[in-house]
Amino acid sequence: MAKGVFNVPTPKNEPVLNYAPGSKEREALKAALEAARSTTVDVPMFIGGEEVRTGNTKPMNPPHDHQHILGHYHEGDAAHVEQAIDAALAAKADWEDLSWEHRAAIFLKAADLIAGPYRAKLNAATMLGQSKSAYQAEIDSACEIIDFLRFNVAYMQEIYEQQPNSADGIWNRLEQRPLEGFVFALTPFNFTAIAGNLPTSAAMMGNTVVWKASNTQIYSANVLMEVFKEAGVPDGVINLVHVSGPVAGEVIFNHPEFAGIHFTGSTGVFQHIWKTIGENIHKYKSYPRIVGETGGKDFIVAHESANIDALVIGMVRGAFEFQGQKCSAASRAYIPHTIWEEVKEKLVAKIAELKMGPVEDFTNFVNAVIDEKSFDNIAGYIDGAKANDMVEVIAGGNYDKSKGYFVEPTVLLSHDPQSTTMVEEIFGPVLTIYVYDANDFGLALEIVDQTSPYALTGAIFSQDRYAASLATKALRNAAGNFYINDKPTGAVVGQQPFGGGRASGTNDKAGSMINLLRWVSPRTIKETFVPPVDHRYPFMDAE
Repeated sequence: MAKGVFNVPTPKNEPVLNYAPGSKEREALKAALEAARSTTVDVPMFIGGEEVRTGNTKPMNPPHDHQHILGHYHEGDAAHVEQAIDAALAAKADWEDLSWEHRAAIFLKAADLIAGPYRAKLNAATMLGQSKSAYQAEIDSACEIIDFLRFNVAYMQEIYEQQPNSADGIWNRLEQRPLEGFVFALTPFNFTAIAGNLPTSAAMMGNTVVWKASNTQIYSANVLMEVFKEAGVPDGVINLVHVSGPVAGEVIFNHPEFAGIHFTGSTGVFQHIWKTIGENIHKYKSYPRIVGETGGKDFIVAHESANIDALVIGMVRGAFEFQGQKCSAASRAYIPHTIWEEVKEKLVAKIAELKMGPVEDFTNFVNAVIDEKSFDNIAGYIDGAKANDMVEVIAGGNYDKSKGYFVEPTVLLSHDPQSTTMVEEIFGPVLTIYVYDANDFGLALEIVDQTSPYALTGAIFSQDRYAASLATKALRNAAGNFYINDKPTGAVVGQQPFGGGRASGTNDKAGSMINLLRWVSPRTIKETFVPPVDHRYPFMDAE
């Protein structure tokens, strides 16, 4: 048991390394990339501390060079999900009884391991497995996961410190218990940091976890598990299984000890999960926590007072970094007619400067989309736009999957604010623009608010503070993360807690105390030092 009141180290955001020519980090990353490409890894599942290999292997390929094999992972089945649940439940008592400062120390050590000896290895795995540029990997699989771990430890301490008042003769206490059962973490391909945060945030609060990573992120997930094991995460606390989503769901959502899901992925999948949990609610020991961040149809609105150069860069970076495969990526933009021609000229010129190719060439701004299914989906949207008389391609529009899954940064001009690519999530490097009448800024804001079912991120570019204020108010429910004169991507842990509402999720704000509170169940304890020994109250005394 704890023998003191402890303060964790004050968290600070991890500095972003720049990987400039001649830098030590560039040299280390280049070496890690070469080592990874020259090695074929055999990736097991991790269940109860054991490395589980089934012999049913699947290849892992770089999206930008899909004929190259980075390694193979062992695919499991329903029996392995059952084993992972059993391992999580078996580890639960010891883990939740461990003093919180020891749990904190484990995850602080994991952060330091990633910041130091594992930085190049994890970044290289993210670059190769998910086709991220050096910078996109650095801000994700280095800085953001480090920040999640360090800041969450500090939030954990803050949560435990929150205590109720006590009246004379009474001591009121509040303890934050982990959930009763196991937590399921279902993580996406696009951010290694999210893949690391979803299981660790729940585990940090004393829960044990069954984790299923996206098949297209298993390569870097394997490195995360290396880090967790070296950091001292006990056997069975985080169990990583490689199974299909339906197989995992069939076992997990029918289990009486299912206590919660931490999810990032598509809206359709999340809604199906929610429905399944509702239908099975009578089977569970407690009401499960459902925490999810899903899709987005994120916007940029320009006022005619906007700084055009800043607007153009916000559109380019917001829409095309990591090939638009961010739930926060700018996917639709609204430009007033008074500045459109200048915006168009500068935007097309800037896109022409963007190089596209493999991540190993650091001069490339655009790399490949994640897999063939995604490539075909994005290509279908582009073809549909080309066939639509109300839409014109003003930049890009080409694609090729012969070597890798490459889609050019594409800008569409739609004369219909409700056209398909203005409304539906594409999750690729496609930005659709609608030009509105500058004299009707208020109507444009109404269109932005009502066009999409999502409400994740959005931005207003305006030098006019009245216009910025109007947009902030009019779009208050259209985005959980709102930006003024900045692109709608790039939320930083501890600075802009991330999450949205409407069809974009439960808005439980990853990177904040709010999220960690979902993984505990509070118990109040009242202790009376000198309890009464007579049933009578003073009002009952005779005159």
